[in-house]
Amino acid sequence: MATLELTGRILFLCDDSERIERQLNGSDLTQASAGTLRDDVSTDEITPMSVLTRFDDRLGRFPYVGFRTGNRNPIGPDAIRAGGFCVTVAGNRYGKGSSREHSPLAEFSAGIRLVIAKSFERIYRQNADNLGLFTSTDFGLVERIARGEPIDIDELVASRDSLSASILRSGGLLRYGARHMQHVQPASVPADSEPRTLAQKILERHALRTEGTGDSLTPGSGVFVRADRRFIHEYYTGMATHMLHATFGKPLKLHQPDTILTFEDHLSYSHKSELHVRNGLLSDVRELSAAHRQFAEDYGLTNHGYLNTNGDASAEGSEGISHAMMAERYALPGQLIVGTDSHTPHSGALGCVAFGVGTTDMANAFVTGAVRMTVPQSLRIEFNGDVPPGVTAKDLALHLLADPRIRSGAGVGKVFEFTGSAIAQLTTDERATLTNMTAELGGFTGIVAPDEETVRFLKERRGIDFTIEPWMHSDAGAAYADVIAIDCTQISPMLAAPGDPGNGIALRDLAQRPRVEIAYGGSCTAGKREDFDHYHAVLAWAAARGMRVPSDVKLYLQFGTSDVRDYCVQRGYIDAFEQVGAILLQPSCGACANCGPGSSTQASQVTISAINRNFPGRSGPGQVWLASPPTVVASALAGKIASFAELQEQYA
Repeated sequence: MATLELTGRILFLCDDSERIERQLNGSDLTQASAGTLRDDVSTDEITPMSVLTRFDDRLGRFPYVGFRTGNRNPIGPDAIRAGGFCVTVAGNRYGKGSSREHSPLAEFSAGIRLVIAKSFERIYRQNADNLGLFTSTDFGLVERIARGEPIDIDELVASRDSLSASILRSGGLLRYGARHMQHVQPASVPADSEPRTLAQKILERHALRTEGTGDSLTPGSGVFVRADRRFIHEYYTGMATHMLHATFGKPLKLHQPDTILTFEDHLSYSHKSELHVRNGLLSDVRELSAAHRQFAEDYGLTNHGYLNTNGDASAEGSEGISHAMMAERYALPGQLIVGTDSHTPHSGALGCVAFGVGTTDMANAFVTGAVRMTVPQSLRIEFNGDVPPGVTAKDLALHLLADPRIRSGAGVGKVFEFTGSAIAQLTTDERATLTNMTAELGGFTGIVAPDEETVRFLKERRGIDFTIEPWMHSDAGAAYADVIAIDCTQISPMLAAPGDPGNGIALRDLAQRPRVEIAYGGSCTAGKREDFDHYHAVLAWAAARGMRVPSDVKLYLQFGTSDVRDYCVQRGYIDAFEQVGAILLQPSCGACANCGPGSSTQASQVTISAINRNFPGRSGPGQVWLASPPTVVASALAGKIASFAELQEQYA
């Protein structure tokens, strides 16, 4: 029987930085002496942005360098290798956040072979499987490993679905694919009369059969599905190319390359990023871009790259953020879309199943056309009642994130189906804020059934006369893991306090109002047309009164796509933005990913931001408060956290 030999040391990621340092200095802890384990260890902490320019074994120097506890980052470069650790132990919701496969690859390259945690986020665990890094929620293993006992691989995979178990036994997804995915065919999903959710119906229409999977779409089953669109961005392309050429040689035969899209959307402002300049990362950035562009060129793929005005190859900005452009230009109701970004569910606002995957999953999908997934349950979120004036979809998302059921993990790995009378009132751009932030909610994806608003959006944005097919809705009586009903009439402008998007608090309940030095409006979540309508409503009001952003505050507004920028120009928004002193930035992920202006550079700085996550270090070393677009710009004008209504009262 095959066993996993774990002869190295056990690292407990605990809440006490001194205990972390004791372990790094050679002292071994037990479960009892480790104390409280850190919950919510994010991929931003396992591999922060500063190390993502590496895409191979060099990552082994850097696992956990962003890990924060006791207001400190106790783990430095090379510490895990030097310490001889082979097992990591942590608390709940390990690996939340970004879909970056860099995190498990860094752990694996440093010698970690098993991660034990109370629970795992979906994408992280799937990425770990794909690389052959074992994960377990069985804390009984800790003492056995400490005694030097080898652990049977069959025991480690016993609780996993059969596909995950087979992938781990094979040593990872690409090895599994080479053995078992020579013949991929559409699955024959049995027709029945049981009521089904919209997500179930879409998955049925895209299900595939391989040598290692059957036709079952029972929740929890490991399956492969066909994607209508696959997309990748520059942080992952070099890694995917490296994996594919190492496994299959060169040139590759890609499956339906006309349905693959590539984007350079993260790093076009890296030359103005203090993080990248200070750490000497610009040459690595150029290496990432070169690998990305070469892959797109070699295989004739559509590439949405940097803006290149007047022939200047160093022009700032890109055509747009990948998942924002997918919704604007590509996604259609009923489709299945995958991308190498956790915010791929953005397109679910159009009534499709869109979800993020890691590099190995995408590499496998490039050559086989098959995308690995675990069939999810659905969670029905009913937003009922009229949305009050001044409240946006971002406020609804932050309210939901603060719900105790969500904070305890009720949404992890599930489809969030957004419905209710309030959803009918929201435009597609606003719906996309909700589906986008399914990533923060811990979900598999988010979806809104297509309706007249969807038809309007497609006609207005793309000139498409779309007809909603009769099956494109959830059936009455469809099964849900749970139903969470929310009365929108009771929601007011929201904030999320620094550290986690789930740290929700109603703005009106925040007694002490921190002063802000940076205000940032942008990113995929808050760089859409309607977000800029919100920015303009506040800033035009301020400009009409001769108000400007205080000299000790910087307000950045960054367009999500070039289409949004052109929309703002056509609507005449730019004058109001410039009159109040806003700094306008071309499309890019930018400060949201600590990749450009708007990121903090000092731990003492306070930022109010419309981005989707505020994990430690996510947007620089400072403290980041999350808020809606109108609250961000109102706070910039006030110099401290404030709602637009409060600002209006102050200057009445």
